[in-house]
Amino acid sequence: MRILMIAPEPFFEPRGTPFSEFHRIRALTKLGHTVDLATYPFGRDVEIAGLETFRCVKPPFLSRVPIGPSWAKVPLDIALAFTAARLALTRRYDAVHSHEEGGLIGILVAKWLRVPHLYDMHSSLPQQISNFGYADARWLRRALGWVERLMIRHSRVVIVICPELETTVREIDANVPAVLIENAPGSGDMPAAADGRAIRASLGIGDTAPVVVYTGTFEPYQGLDLLYEAMTHVAKRRPDARLLMIGGDAAQIAAAGERVRQLNLAGVVTFTGQRPPEDVPAYLDAATVLASPRSTGTNTPLKIYQYLRSGRPIVATRLRTHTQVLSDDIAFLSEPTPKAFASAILTAFENPAAAAVKGERAREVAESKYSDAAYLAKTSAAIQTLAGQTPIEAAGGVA
Repeated sequence: MRILMIAPEPFFEPRGTPFSEFHRIRALTKLGHTVDLATYPFGRDVEIAGLETFRCVKPPFLSRVPIGPSWAKVPLDIALAFTAARLALTRRYDAVHSHEEGGLIGILVAKWLRVPHLYDMHSSLPQQISNFGYADARWLRRALGWVERLMIRHSRVVIVICPELETTVREIDANVPAVLIENAPGSGDMPAAADGRAIRASLGIGDTAPVVVYTGTFEPYQGLDLLYEAMTHVAKRRPDARLLMIGGDAAQIAAAGERVRQLNLAGVVTFTGQRPPEDVPAYLDAATVLASPRSTGTNTPLKIYQYLRSGRPIVATRLRTHTQVLSDDIAFLSEPTPKAFASAILTAFENPAAAAVKGERAREVAESKYSDAAYLAKTSAAIQTLAGQTPIEAAGGVA
């Protein structure tokens, strides 16, 4: 199939949805399809055989787009709609594949071209409003809820990244097939054992010091305040403990650094800033424990799948955002409070044999359930459903 893909994100940047889009494109092209990607004017080009990228014009005075909902996306999405329309006028497509709010553009273009539409649902748009601190904007939540229902009902198939979104699709329209494809591939090969030691050495951390590693964005829903406060309790019992924070932009790191100083953790916490994706496995290899303190939302964090592959013990909050994938067999789960999270970290530190068992079980789950082969099979099932064919059954595939 020749697919027009609409991605209202800076592609490519190392953050959640662009990562997911990258792996979706990679899978589609591996399956023999070609993709014309209409996207924002920001991000770096990537070389994938079968992919051609078309960037919309840059509105005046915009140099970047923040994570999550923002008014900057309004002029960008208008420009993106014009780019998608131009492509639809000048090229032939068999299907339209849209991400996030780009689905609103996608269903219109697909109806115009009389081809099927696939909606790639990375999150619930109304829930984003709460996650990013707009809980009081009820009118906006209602408007996005209407848009979400429209996009789902006018799609032939919807890809969802976690069971919670699968439930959302069924509640809106049980007749629309939902294909569950977790954000699991592309975690990177595990580094040599020496890589973690090299990271520790470069940061002045001894081989035997217990190290907590966090990777990801510094957005409010990630629960980083909970993690910092938990580290105050950890440091009292283990003064040699360290926390490595991988991610965040300059302003976020500055704000987090001030919070860390207020908690008297300046000597405990190290901020590395954003690291290239290929470097992240080495930081995971430096960890004693991997932390995911997310406090709101229901989507499974993309980092969880990378954590699973690493074989390092995971400490996470016992919330739906994590328990869709994690269990007590493969992770240390805690209530979302600083003391409980600290207790889980300390339990992992002080019981290395049990922690190693959980880490190894986590790796086995990643290899069996979230492999590249499983990802490709689920992607194939989604495209067969889109084409009106009966898909070959894929583990966890079509709902």
